[in-house]
Amino acid sequence: MADSTDSGDITDADVRGLARQLVAEVPPGEVDQFEFRGAQFDRGLAMVQFPVGLGGLGLSSRRLQTAVDAELRSAGVTYNDLTVNPIGIGMGGPVVLTYGSDEQQKRLLRPMFTGEEIWCQMFSEPGSGSDVAGLSTRAERDGDEWIVNGQKVWTTLAHVSKWGMLVARTNPDQPKHKGLTYFLLDMDSPGVEVRPLHQITGEAEFNEVFLTDVRIPDDRVFGGVGGGWGAAVTTLMNERVALGGGVPRKGSGPIKDLISVWEDHRDELDPVIAAVLRDRVAGLWARAEALRLTNWRAREASRDGNPGPEGSVGKLMSAEMNQHIYETCMDILGAGGLLYEAGYDRKRSDGLRGPGAHPRYAFLRSRANTIEGGTSEVMRNILGERVLGLPGDVRVDKDIPWADVPRN
Repeated sequence: MADSTDSGDITDADVRGLARQLVAEVPPGEVDQFEFRGAQFDRGLAMVQFPVGLGGLGLSSRRLQTAVDAELRSAGVTYNDLTVNPIGIGMGGPVVLTYGSDEQQKRLLRPMFTGEEIWCQMFSEPGSGSDVAGLSTRAERDGDEWIVNGQKVWTTLAHVSKWGMLVARTNPDQPKHKGLTYFLLDMDSPGVEVRPLHQITGEAEFNEVFLTDVRIPDDRVFGGVGGGWGAAVTTLMNERVALGGGVPRKGSGPIKDLISVWEDHRDELDPVIAAVLRDRVAGLWARAEALRLTNWRAREASRDGNPGPEGSVGKLMSAEMNQHIYETCMDILGAGGLLYEAGYDRKRSDGLRGPGAHPRYAFLRSRANTIEGGTSEVMRNILGERVLGLPGDVRVDKDIPWADVPRN
C-alpha cells in the first residue's frame, strides 16, 4: 500500500488542475458514467485520501476532495457518490481499505466507485432493530467456508447490489458484542432471497433479505473471526459521515428545493401567513448554511483514517433539518401539497433520488431520514456518551453470553 503524502505537498490549485485535465481528456458528455468515473479513479481523484493506485493521491487529509468535487460540478459533471453507489462509496470503501487484503482492495474499489458493482449493508434484523449487536443471524464454519442462516431487514438497494456487508453471529456463547464476525457476501450466492419493502412513496428501495444455507468463503471475513463489532463500527461511523457530512455548494440541496417552492408560491399566500413562512424559510436557510460550514470545517480537520463519533453530529442535524425543510415546503404549498401527482405506483427503484425530486415526494421520503443510518435517538446517545462523556444507559446484558440473554 502506498504511503500517505503530506497534504501540504499538493495544493488546492494542483487538484483543481488535475480535475480540469480529467474533464478535458475524458469529456463527461461523450462517455458514460463508468468510463468517466473509472478515469477519475485511475487519476487519484475519487477519494484523494486513499493510497495512490486505489483511487487516491495518498494525501493525509480528505479536505482537497472538496476542491475536486467543486471543479467537476462547475464543469457540469452530474455524477454524485450518494446517488451512484451511496453505501459502497460512503461505507464500503473505508471498510475495504481498513480490513481488505491488497488483492481485495484492487479488485473491489474501482468498480465500487464507478457504480458497476453496487453495495448494500446487512446489519438490521427484525428482532434487534437499532441494537445491532443483538442480531441473531448465525454463521457456522464448514472447512474453508461459512454457512449463514438468518434474515436482514431495511437493506437499502439489496435488489441491485453485487456485494453485501454482512454481520453474523459466529459464537453465541460470547457476550453479544464479542461473538460477531463481518463478512463480504456475494449477493448472487445461492440461498440469498431479496424481497421488496414498499415505502409511503410507493418505491421499494428498502428490502428484507432471507439467507438460507448461504456459503461464504473464509477469505471474505473482514476484521477476523469474532472481530465483527469493530468492523461494524467502522462501517457505521463512515455511514454517518456519508449521510450527514457532505459539503454541498452554498444554497444547494434540500434548502434549494425550499427556496424554489417559496419563490414560486409566495405571491399566492395570505400576507400574514406569508410573513410567518418567510421567517421560517430564512431561519432554515441560516441553519442549513451553518450546518454546511460545520461539515466543511470537519472535513478540513479530518485526517487519514476512519471518523470518530463526531460524525453523528452532521447525520443528526441534517436528518432533522431535511424534515423541517420539506414540512415547510408542504405548508407553503397548502392544500396543493396533499396531491401526490406522481401517484402511488409500486416499483423497485434502481437507486436513490437526490435533491431536486418533487417536494411532495421529498416530504414523504424524508420521514426515513431520522431512522436510516441510525435513529436520532441513537445519535443522541452516541454524542452524549462518546463526545460529551455523559453516563451511558444501563445495559444489563453487556457481559452475559448472547445465548443466555432472554428474548421474545
